[in-house]
Amino acid sequence: TVKAGATAISAGTHATEDDLDVARALFSAVGRVVTLDETLLDAVTGLSGSGPAYVMLMIEALADGGVKVGLHRDTALLLAAQTVYGSAKLLLETGEHPGRLKDMVTSPGGTAIAGLHTLESGGLRRTLIDAVEAATNRSAQLGEIMAAKMTKK
Repeated sequence: TVKAGATAISAGTHATEDDLDVARALFSAVGRVVTLDETLLDAVTGLSGSGPAYVMLMIEALADGGVKVGLHRDTALLLAAQTVYGSAKLLLETGEHPGRLKDMVTSPGGTAIAGLHTLESGGLRRTLIDAVEAATNRSAQLGEIMAAKMTKK
């Protein structure tokens, strides 16, 4: 119950603006709410529905990196999780573009640029984009399967 979720709602074909207001009020109790066209809900599933799994994998990998360079597991995990939390909080509170915030902590010839170079060389950006796309496509497939089952009844 961290109340930090991300929910997308859509009016569909039957909901009124009052219905959307009720849905916004309900879901805002557990996080942020965006209202989108129904055609984008699979994309939301691919990004924020599956996103916690992506972020947990990244936190786990960061912690593994910390362990590899000598930190104890519990310390590495705490530092990795807090780093992700603090970075996300800064982004949400400032409204700055993530690239600008990244550049603000990246010194010429420094440690961050060395690490970023390795991440970019390894294809992290493309892999994350591909993961969102794959999950979006799978969400659409599952929706089609459910729709086919519903029409058989």
